[in-house]
Parts: sequence; C-alpha cells; structure tokens
Amino acid sequence: MKKTTLLVGILCAASLSSCQKEKSKPNVIYILMDDMGYGDLQCYGQEKIETPNIDRLKDNGIKLTQHYSGSPVSAPSRCVLTTGLHSGHAQIRANDPMSSRGAVSSHDSMFIHPELEGQYPLKAGTMTIGRMMQNAGYTTGCFGKWGLGYPGSEGVPNKQGIDRFYGYNCQRQAHTYYPPFLYKNDQRVYLSNQVRDPHQTKLDEGADP
Repeated sequence: MKKTTLLVGILCAASLSSCQKEKSKPNVIYILMDDMGYGDLQCYGQEKIETPNIDRLKDNGIKLTQHYSGSPVSAPSRCVLTTGLHSGHAQIRANDPMSSRGAVSSHDSMFIHPELEGQYPLKAGTMTIGRMMQNAGYTTGCFGKWGLGYPGSEGVPNKQGIDRFYGYNCQRQAHTYYPPFLYKNDQRVYLSNQVRDPHQTKLDEGADP
C-alpha cells in the first residue's frame, strides 16, 4: 500500500500537477479509547455488542491491524500518541496526580480549587502531533479527556498544538458521566450536576445494579 501511494503521488506531481492544487487535505479523525481492545468492535470480529457508527468510520476510512497503544494506562498512552515518543523516552510515564499539591483526590476540593485537578504536564514547546498538523495547515481539535497537564500549566491543550478543546482536563473527572464542569479551551464551563466522587457513590438500597 505504501509503494502504491508513493507511486500515485509521483505520477500526480509529474504528469498531473493541477490535481494536487485541486485536491484538498483529508480530514483526520482519531479516536483513542481507554480500556478498549480492538476485539471490542464489530468491524474487528466482535459479535455481542453492536458498534455501527464506529464501523461506518472504518467503512469510510481505514482499518488498522498492526496499531498498538503506547502504554497500558491512560495518560502515558496519550503522551506516546501525542508526542510519538516511546514510553521509555516520553515525559509522562504514569497517571501522576502530583499529590504534593494537596487534596488532589478530593472531588469537592478540586471543584473549589482548580489548581488541584489535572495531571503532570507536557513541557513547553513539546513537539506534538497537534503542532505537526498545525504546521501542515490544519486546524486541530481535541474533545474528551486530556490528562496531559493541569489547568494553568504548559501542558494544557491550547499550548500543545490544539486549536480547540472541549472536555475533561483531569482524567479523574472523566470517571463520571455527570461531571460538575468541563473545559472549553482553558476556561471551566460549569454544569448543573452535583459534585460526586464516582468511587464512593453507591446505588440506592434495593436498586437493581
């Protein structure tokens, strides 16, 4: 496939130079899901749970069969993806909450003190896939969970090659479907949900789990 693509590119540049000018850059959508194996999707052979929308992405895009997560846990795997560095060279190698800051495990405290949420940050000026895409003329966006730099740090999305971000800065906030706030770029957007610790919230007595 790589040889064919290269050959077509050479032919286009040499014989049909106008086709390169007319052809726009492709849109790129990349979905990274923590704790999901490739076998969990129908398009990879899973037969118990329907995943029609993701299957359609495969039908209109490409199917990767030798593509692996860079780490078994979330923040390091996103760091590897974002920087292209092997985990042995990557800046983030654990889901480090930086507990030296204070009560970083308290959802009530994080709600009141934004400086307590978030993980260890990417360094300023890190070459990321976002920056590479920007350099190639793309507008970039990230939606969902970040976990690569606490609010106010150099690791926030908008300082790491992301033009538009909406979602969870802190990956611990992403442990609930009903967060009290999300982030629009570097600003908190408060929602009408109560602050709850998802690891301590129990079902009502007699509820069917």
